Amino acid sequence: MASVIPVNRVKQPSLAQLRAFAAVSEHLHFRDAAAAIGMSQPALSGAVSALEEALGVQLLERTTRKVLLSPAGERLAVRAKAVLDAVGALMDEAEAVRAPFTGVLRLGVIPTVAPYLLPSVLKLAHERYPELDLQVHEEQTSSLLEGLSAGRLDLLLLAVPLGVPGVTELPLFDEDFVLVTPEDHWLGGRQDIPREALRELHLLLLDEGHCLRDQALDICREAGRTEGAPVTTTAAGLATLVQLVAGGLGVTLLPRTAVDVETGRAARLQTGWFTDPAPSRRIALAMRSGAARSDEFEELAKALREAMGALPVRVVS
Repeated sequence: MASVIPVNRVKQPSLAQLRAFAAVSEHLHFRDAAAAIGMSQPALSGAVSALEEALGVQLLERTTRKVLLSPAGERLAVRAKAVLDAVGALMDEAEAVRAPFTGVLRLGVIPTVAPYLLPSVLKLAHERYPELDLQVHEEQTSSLLEGLSAGRLDLLLLAVPLGVPGVTELPLFDEDFVLVTPEDHWLGGRQDIPREALRELHLLLLDEGHCLRDQALDICREAGRTEGAPVTTTAAGLATLVQLVAGGLGVTLLPRTAVDVETGRAARLQTGWFTDPAPSRRIALAMRSGAARSDEFEELAKALREAMGALPVRVVS
């Protein structure tokens, strides 16, 4: 039966004691174990004895010729190694946190931004921040904000303003909206479309929940469109929306960054441009106010502004 030592419940085992015991359990020799962890042999023996006292269990069977693990020592050696491994992982993670642009960054992106801006974002992350583990989550705005608040997401890329307390916006750029029409539409290809033209058009919009739908409706209201003017909501994404336009079911508004990608997938389309100032939206990064990585996120926003200079947008200085 294993010897039981009175347990000292006031004093907790130290990491030094666990390291000493783990070394002895591996080498089964005090001199070799002491050399392996850079500790003197008397100090090693004292650390193991102190651990036995703190745990109230005999861990070793000491003889003049060799050291053996007691049955309790065999069980607790596994636990000691797990604790030391966990502490090592903790220190590695802390080192990663101290080093900017390392570790995991969970980025949330809205669907009307993701296909058109992610190539620039991913290229930047790959070239400039190779140690960054960028994980992308495409969701609608309300879900992204919930994820940011709950800590499920670290940073968002979406249209602003949000007007949400506790969220800080880092503006990136403004982009105009253009009118996409069937090829035989009277506004197709024009460069001087007044906003007022939106008052009576048969407008196709995204489903509810997409911020782009709300932005388009705001633009229409500003142009004097009445609530009774026809609006058909049948599309869950911009690709479908453009196909409906190509089929002659109506017209739609696209952000400038999406035009080349989406209109290139369908024939029988024309693009019309609004007179200045054209309706537009602002795209930004959003983070929790006071986030621990706020300096890192601000640096990322600056780098993204530089990277997006080649896009058909107006970068915010």
